[in-house]
Amino acid sequence: MPAYEINYRYEDGSLTAKIETHCACDKEAKILAHAMRVDGTRRIEVWREEILIYARPQIHARIAPSAMELRPGL
Repeated sequence: MPAYEINYRYEDGSLTAKIETHCACDKEAKILAHAMRVDGTRRIEVWREEILIYARPQIHARIAPSAMELRPGL
């Protein structure tokens, strides 16, 4: 099963919590991310290795020109 990293961030972008897990598929990782949501967080990121597969709220081009510039755990 693929390894995933789920990051929860405050509104200012600082990391509030991180979960490292294995899931059967991307969809399962997204569901887990919402189920384990930490109070007070404003952003969820789900990474499979170095690939950002899911973010809420979504990253808009004017905020981050390329989601690939982001790295898990930063």
